[in-house]
Amino acid sequence: MSMRLLSFLKQWRGTAKEAFENVSIVAKFLCLLHVTDRYIISTTHVHGPSMLPTLNLTGDVILAEHLSHRFGKIGLGDVVLVRSPRDPNRMVTKRILGLEGDRLTFSADPLVGDASVSVLVPKGHVWIQGDNLYASTDSRHFGPIPYSLIEGKALLRVWPPEYFGSLR
Repeated sequence: MSMRLLSFLKQWRGTAKEAFENVSIVAKFLCLLHVTDRYIISTTHVHGPSMLPTLNLTGDVILAEHLSHRFGKIGLGDVVLVRSPRDPNRMVTKRILGLEGDRLTFSADPLVGDASVSVLVPKGHVWIQGDNLYASTDSRHFGPIPYSLIEGKALLRVWPPEYFGSLR
């Protein structure tokens, strides 16, 4: 009886080892996928009226890289993914219109009148705005945002296919 048990355990040991190796490969792949998606490059679905006409109201899928902002390589005119200063669980897509040290003058409320406001972007901050001034909640409402809230830089639109390409 002990020989049968020993034989069974040897067979089970080989199967368990093979299963562990396969699970290990899948786990490594999932870790690589997570690191790539979170820290290198990812696709993001963006929707809403704030970036009209650059991005569609019903939604676009954009390819965003997550390295440039870590090395200070974000510039004026770049479309960026930003963690919302009002709701940290939300991501917003806006265009950078001012870097630290820039002085900006903007219309306080374009729907009401011509009154303008002038702002100096402080060190470590950027000024973001949506392309659609009439339907965007941006730095005009919550001021310059800390550079640390930038999560990525939009590279290009990948969906819908008829609009594939640059966001400039």
